[in-house]
Amino acid sequence: MKLKITVHGVAYEVEVEVLDPGEGFAPSGPLPAVRPTAPRATTPPPARHGAAPEGAPPAAAPSAGGAVTCPIAGTVVELKCSPGDTVREGQILLVVEAMKMNTSIAAPTAGRVKSIPVAAGDNVREGQTLVELE
Repeated sequence: MKLKITVHGVAYEVEVEVLDPGEGFAPSGPLPAVRPTAPRATTPPPARHGAAPEGAPPAAAPSAGGAVTCPIAGTVVELKCSPGDTVREGQILLVVEAMKMNTSIAAPTAGRVKSIPVAAGDNVREGQTLVELE
């Protein structure tokens, strides 16, 4: 079966094989309906190795209790704050490397760093607490 897939405004024709039950992945229920979407009005800026696109805010993943959690699994490369530091909203707290790309993790709100339960070189998983703010 041939399908046409559009990614970032570029159309690709792909060939897929439909497997019988028991081959490959087991069906987990009815397949979701796929709706076509309108093409993007703008093209994304060219990727720069190790950096977010221009104008994009640094990643910040707040959760309950003032904890800043990791948006992706990776390795802590650099800590840019210490317990007791006062930080402002948007200030970079640490840097996580995933798939050879560095992601800056920013403070979602202003506050004081209560604790940092990770260290440079630690492997972290998605959703893990990186910094606790008070």
